[in-house]
Amino acid sequence: MGNLNIANASSSGFTNDTSLEVTIPQLNTDGVTSQKETTWQSYKWAQYWGYFNACSELKSAIIMKAIWNVGKGYDCDNRTRVILGHIKGMGKDTFKEVLFNMDIIRYINGDSYAEIIRDKETGILINLKPLDPGTIRIVVDESGLILRYEQVSKVPTGILNKIKSFILGESVIKFKPEEILHLSNNRLADQIHGISDIESIENIIKAEYESFDDMKKIMHRQAKPMIMFKLGTDDSTKIANFIGKMDAATRDGENIYIPDDENAVSYEVVQVNVSQVIMEWRNDIKNKFYRTMGLPQIVFGSSGTTESGGKIEYLAHEQVFEKNQTFLEDQIYNQLGLKINLIPPQTMLDNLQTDQAKDGTNQFQQSDLVAGAGR
Repeated sequence: MGNLNIANASSSGFTNDTSLEVTIPQLNTDGVTSQKETTWQSYKWAQYWGYFNACSELKSAIIMKAIWNVGKGYDCDNRTRVILGHIKGMGKDTFKEVLFNMDIIRYINGDSYAEIIRDKETGILINLKPLDPGTIRIVVDESGLILRYEQVSKVPTGILNKIKSFILGESVIKFKPEEILHLSNNRLADQIHGISDIESIENIIKAEYESFDDMKKIMHRQAKPMIMFKLGTDDSTKIANFIGKMDAATRDGENIYIPDDENAVSYEVVQVNVSQVIMEWRNDIKNKFYRTMGLPQIVFGSSGTTESGGKIEYLAHEQVFEKNQTFLEDQIYNQLGLKINLIPPQTMLDNLQTDQAKDGTNQFQQSDLVAGAGR
């Protein structure tokens, strides 16, 4: 036996192994350049639109967020109500539906656009027509101010159609800044465009899609498990004959009768059990959609907490939706010259104050919801 001296032990080289390091790539803003004109167009719109329609949790979260922002309608003076009452969108819409549409699209794409159509003589707004965000190009000058919008033709699918489109050139329709209603989502720093909510959760979407596909296969195997037959022969003709009869009987739900000889045929049912870890992983993925979108899960029927915890979660998110509604109100006033007040979701503050009164403790005050200066 060798000399097993513990002093001769050596450590691994993980410290210098750069392959184990988690790195996040750097990212520059899409701001103005030194050129006279800087342009930007969303080339990820088709991909994000596909994610939105393929992932039910994502679609539910975005639609619910827009419902909370504009779902209860708006208040305004009589003149504004008459003007907005004539908005038809694509012909059958209302102003509320157009705003709901644009609010959803700005979360998906980062920016949403609608053509502002006014009476040529009076300048009064007569319609808002939503536009495909993937066809809109933003053009800004050297100082970062919008010069114009350009609507280009849709990029056709298929390599031959794309080559044909490139050869023939693209048709461009130009709009002045005041001719486009433009809503941006979280436009930060010197960006000339908004940021899609999908951008930060793209990996979560892929994980959910993959997890759902895995679960679908597992559940299918639970209902129709795989059976491993052990045949006491290597004769290819006999094996093929058995496979044909067994597969036909299984497919048609029929019985099959074979000679009672365990040495000739035996079988084993292969069961696939769903690990609790898999279910917890799926739940965590779903929860991330709502946390990322800034939505209280109580609005979907389950907050995962106690009743009081759900109420506090709901109340905390009221501030988020108040900010969203203020943004929309300001943009409508600045770009359309119309003043509206979006009706906020039902507040939970009164309910919590009632609960506090029943418990005989101090009631919530409005000032409790406002951050104060530290000591």
